[in-house]
Amino acid sequence: MLTPEALERGKKGSDPFSARRGKKNPDPVPARKRDPTPFPGTRGTRGAENVVLVTGFEPFGGDTVNPSWEVCERLPAAIGGMRVETCRVPCEFRRAIEVVADAIERHRPSLIVSLGLAAGRTHIGVERVAINVDDARIADNAGAQPVDEPVAAGGPPAYFSTLPVKAMVATMRRAGVPAEVSNSAGTFVCNHLMYGVLHFLAARGKSARAGFVHVPSSEAMVLEKRGAPSMAVATMVRGIEAGIEAALAHAHDVRIAEGTLD
Repeated sequence: MLTPEALERGKKGSDPFSARRGKKNPDPVPARKRDPTPFPGTRGTRGAENVVLVTGFEPFGGDTVNPSWEVCERLPAAIGGMRVETCRVPCEFRRAIEVVADAIERHRPSLIVSLGLAAGRTHIGVERVAINVDDARIADNAGAQPVDEPVAAGGPPAYFSTLPVKAMVATMRRAGVPAEVSNSAGTFVCNHLMYGVLHFLAARGKSARAGFVHVPSSEAMVLEKRGAPSMAVATMVRGIEAGIEAALAHAHDVRIAEGTLD
């Protein structure tokens, strides 16, 4: 397991997540500046394996299930010729990043798709950007509730997903699944993990592409919540599988309008 001490030492002698210890760390060179291709190929790049790593969260906030992990449990063993590995992530600041960083080192994936729950949403949301802010309205599962703290001290203000987010959304819709590009991953552990994974990859010079997808509440979660939106887990699985297929098929994102007016 990748411990906090291992993260602190790092392969290059720096800790990409020094915020919690108050250390100053120079900004890493963004991954895209290291490679002229906006979305590097998925096979055989810098020691990466033919692996897609999909992560999902444990339940939080009083819920007994989390559909992001239920989707992980139902994914096929392979998608688009790539082996699928899954990782269950604790809903805890910093610890979530450590667990996924450990899975990245272990599986050496070419593609990383992290999933999380966004209760209240009606569509699967493929996130465009993660910001360097933790601002928790509720405590995480370990009781931590950071307010206006950086995910990584000295890190850039934001990271954009290195997945082809618009191509993924378009493919999900063709599969009959309501999907949209989302421009806010929030400020809780989901945003924390998306930012942290992209920061980790940049700091280590890894070529893996990564991003985050929010899923709605499952039908089982809203049985006693009148008017609350939900989606069947089977539909989410179909959407995520279609999105991964699109990410593997598109070296560059498609140019279509997916902006909002609000």
